[in-house]
Amino acid sequence: MTPTTVRRINWVGGIFTVLTVIIAVLWAFPIYWGIVSSLKPEDEVVRPYIELWPETLTFRHYWFALTQTQIGSWYINSVVTAVGVTVLTVSTSLFAGYAISQLRFPGRTVLWWLILASFMVPTQVLIINHFVLMANMSLLNSWAGIILPQLIHPVIIIVYKQFFDQVPKDFREAAAMDNASEWNVLFKIYIPMNWGVTTALSIVTFIWAWNAFLWPFLAVTRTEMMTITVGITQVYDAFGVYYAQQLAAAVLAGIPVALAYLLFQRKVTQAITLSAGIKG
Repeated sequence: MTPTTVRRINWVGGIFTVLTVIIAVLWAFPIYWGIVSSLKPEDEVVRPYIELWPETLTFRHYWFALTQTQIGSWYINSVVTAVGVTVLTVSTSLFAGYAISQLRFPGRTVLWWLILASFMVPTQVLIINHFVLMANMSLLNSWAGIILPQLIHPVIIIVYKQFFDQVPKDFREAAAMDNASEWNVLFKIYIPMNWGVTTALSIVTFIWAWNAFLWPFLAVTRTEMMTITVGITQVYDAFGVYYAQQLAAAVLAGIPVALAYLLFQRKVTQAITLSAGIKG
């Protein structure tokens, strides 16, 4: 490799580095701006020019969100519904993926193609059906009404199915020789081999469920039953909407998923890679 080629490669690498930094700054600036604005008095937030740092630093908007709203109830609702969606989605997807991969039953191929075809149906298209079903079952304004329509994640079934397809048949044959039941094969052989995949999918599913807005917004009308993403839209006082207060509530709503991502970044990346590989 000649010195000219090396210099050209260095220039290309430098250009890509600069572009990456610029894109990262553009992506992070709205988050920075929201956090900084939540620490400003309201009169500074509505000024017609940009201030990158507050003249007067205040935490009263956070105090207002913590003491003058039902954010505690919203947190509990979000935790319960997000954990419920995660546990039910991952467990049912695991069972479905194992059944389609390892068992032979009538309609197996049709079921598999239906799961694949479900990618062509946007979740928003099913909103009316979900609302009518939950209303007829008297589940609106309840945890069950929030959880049940959010259990449709076919990509998780596909990830599990592909993982189980890659497990060597020798394990299953050895278990069959020992007269192991299907439950023993699943829980003692297949599940212990995919704890990493299950952990990654659980974290991403929890983040999806925590950030969900459209369905919880439609399914809940009582303030005390709202999740945190919906509840922060109710942060106002007798004098109207204050942007700094809403931004403070939004920051508080985003802290759990931000911490989850920071603590489990590698697992989140693994799950996204798995999902992207399936969709690609």
